[in-house]
Amino acid sequence: MIHPTAIVDPAAEIGEGVEIGAYSIVGSGVSIGSGTVIGPHVVIQGATRIGNDNRIFQFASVGEDPQDKKYRGEPTALEIGDRNVIREFATLHRGTVQDKGVTRIGDDNLFMAYTHVAHDCVIGNRVIMANAASLAGHVRVDDDAILGGFSLVHQFCRIGQHSFSAMGSVISRDVPPYVMVGGRPTKPHGINAVGLERNGFDSVAIRQIKKAYKIVYKTGFKLEEAIRLLEEMSEDGPEVACMVDFLRAKGRSIIR
Repeated sequence: MIHPTAIVDPAAEIGEGVEIGAYSIVGSGVSIGSGTVIGPHVVIQGATRIGNDNRIFQFASVGEDPQDKKYRGEPTALEIGDRNVIREFATLHRGTVQDKGVTRIGDDNLFMAYTHVAHDCVIGNRVIMANAASLAGHVRVDDDAILGGFSLVHQFCRIGQHSFSAMGSVISRDVPPYVMVGGRPTKPHGINAVGLERNGFDSVAIRQIKKAYKIVYKTGFKLEEAIRLLEEMSEDGPEVACMVDFLRAKGRSIIR
C-alpha cells in the first residue's frame, strides 16, 4: 500500500507487498524489494537497491549524496540486503568514485535512531549500531559486531566480527575480531565473551579466543611474532584463523 501523500517516481521499482507511508519520497533510481515497509516522512534517493522485508522508520534518509567535498555528482549507489531495521533519523549514504562507488549493507542489521553510515562503507550481517553511532567513509564492519551508542569510527577503519565497542568509544584504529573496546582514550578491554556465548560459541572456542587475545595484547610480542603464534593455534579451530586473516590484511593498524 502506498499512501496517497507519498511521492513515488514512476521509474522506481516497487516490489510486491511494499508499504510506503505518508509524505515519504522515493526517487527514480530506487528499487525496493517485496515486503519492505517504509514509514512516513522517509526520503530514499539515488541509485539505491533495497532488498526484501526491511523496515525503515520515519524521518530516515537513505541513499542521499555522499558527504564528501570531492563528490561531483557521479553516479554511485547504495545496496541494502534483507530484513534490516533502520530507525528514526538514520542516514545512509551512497558511495564515491574514489572507492568502488557503492556503499554496501548486508542482512539482518539494526541501525538505531540517529546512526550514520557514510559513503563507501561495507557492513556485513547482524550488525548492531546503537543510537547515534557513526561511521566515517570507507569503514568496514564485519558480521555480528556491535557499536555502542555514540561510538565514532574513523575513516578506513575495520571493525572485526563479534567485536564490541562501549558507549562513546572513539575508534581510530582497527578493532580485531572478538575484541571489546571502550574508555577514553578507547582501548581494548578483553574479548566480547558474553556476545560469543549468546552467538553459540562453546567454552573451548572461547578459551582459544582468550588465549589469542593474550598473545596479541598481553605478552609484549611484536605483531608479526604474535601472528606467527596465532597461525600455529589456528590449526585447532577456525576462530583463531579469522583473527590471523584480519591481522594479516592491510588496514590502519590495530587498536592498542
